Amino acid sequence: MTEGAAIRDDGDLPDDLTAAEAGMWQAFRNGSVYDLRSGDTAEDDPHGGHPWGPERTVRARIVAWLLLDGPPALAGRVSALKLVGLQVKGVLELAGGQVVPYVELKGCRFEKEILLPEARFTTVRLVDCSVPRLEAARLHTEGDLHLPRCRFHNGVRLADAHIGTDLLLNQAVVYRDRHGRSLSADGLSVAQDVQAEMLESHGELSLRGATVGASLSLRGSRLANPYGRLALNAPQLTVERTLYLTPAGVGNPLYTSGSTPARGTRVQRFECQGGIRLDDGRFGDAVDLERARFTFTDEQELSLRRVQVPELRFLGERPERGKVVLSGARVGVLIDRADSWPGPGNLQMGGFQYENLVPRDRFPLAGRLEWVAAATPEYQPEPYERLATVLRASGDDEGAREVLLAKQRHRRENLPLAAKLWGYAQDWTVAYGYRPGRAAVWMALLWALTSYAFSHADHPPMKSGEHPQWSPSLFALDLLLPVIDLGQVGAWQLRGGWQWLAVVVILLGWILATTVAAGATRLLSRN
Repeated sequence: MTEGAAIRDDGDLPDDLTAAEAGMWQAFRNGSVYDLRSGDTAEDDPHGGHPWGPERTVRARIVAWLLLDGPPALAGRVSALKLVGLQVKGVLELAGGQVVPYVELKGCRFEKEILLPEARFTTVRLVDCSVPRLEAARLHTEGDLHLPRCRFHNGVRLADAHIGTDLLLNQAVVYRDRHGRSLSADGLSVAQDVQAEMLESHGELSLRGATVGASLSLRGSRLANPYGRLALNAPQLTVERTLYLTPAGVGNPLYTSGSTPARGTRVQRFECQGGIRLDDGRFGDAVDLERARFTFTDEQELSLRRVQVPELRFLGERPERGKVVLSGARVGVLIDRADSWPGPGNLQMGGFQYENLVPRDRFPLAGRLEWVAAATPEYQPEPYERLATVLRASGDDEGAREVLLAKQRHRRENLPLAAKLWGYAQDWTVAYGYRPGRAAVWMALLWALTSYAFSHADHPPMKSGEHPQWSPSLFALDLLLPVIDLGQVGAWQLRGGWQWLAVVVILLGWILATTVAAGATRLLSRN
């Protein structure tokens, strides 16, 4: 209440109101719009530099008086504060207050901050207003909180606020506060949608532990934080439906909130300059990164650690620097493009689980193997095994075998020299058991070559009169097959170079048999 002012029971005007305040007072009782715009677009711009005089200025404490303890409505009317084109002088302080009237301010200019901590409202609408700062921690609204096209020069604080229906921040511009945050909304609870489409955030947008009852839309928004590591800091975020980091169509009207821009409409992408942290998030439907553009430093990342979501649409532009981290994430369907993923060393997928792959555009198996290799510069079997499991579940057994073969080849590069040579032997002969038909080819080739060679060999019998008929083919096969005795090797005696050739054939037979056995064991254990 103003000093020296008094209001009588009949709602007559207080004595010390200015002309602008008296008009606002009467409009409040009538529930009508109080519009003080001049009609000049440049002069009426709340964000412009044109000064507004006392003829369109009201004191913040008179506004607070109306909202907290205003006069009764006129007969047949509902009191409401609906202001257009006014300047509010001083700090508007409603902390802890119970505000019953409907509040809607359009194109207004606030000289100082708005203080709403622990206040309770029905619905609050600030549209296209210039506000130094909005302090609204633990604010409670039964209906909407609308802040579209507003500019906040020193940040917005909505920590632990509870919004009964929707929170709208479309086309708002928010600059950082002294702590480097543009929007500080940790613990925010919104019963329905959060629409922050075409938002401009200059600083850290913090939504740690926030809960959204429907969808969270940042379509066409531009987040930038050159002052710190994170542009979007939202660990443990819960969104019951979808998080949209997708384009918005720029036109009249804007194509937002799920609308598909018409052909030829100019599109503004979601852009982020600074790290994004969505660790431990829970999303009921999807996380959509369609055409999103990320600009990171080498230390920044798109972090999706331990995220749980039925569908991840990883369809943004490939970040040139920084990392993408999916460690421990659980995804039902992964929709992606080959050119959306970062290169080797900038992708982490340890413990990443997905059930189905739905590539957008061409994404061949060779590209998938490069994708896994990019995530495992140091050998890790899990990403290969997950990809093989998904391919096998989709009916692509051949692709699954190729992935597991690539896993063994990657593992081989980290082994000691002797084990590495043995790995090469298994690869060349039977492809670690994933191509068992290759063993038959090697066996047939060796048998043919050695049979031809031994057909020219001098072969005196070990015991005269006690030997079978000489057969170069059976002799070669007896050398190649370990354990099995065909009665040829012990019956004939070779000398010189032929004896050494026989030793080599025996060694090759054992190597081939051992690698076949190792591959068969691996195949059986996998099945």
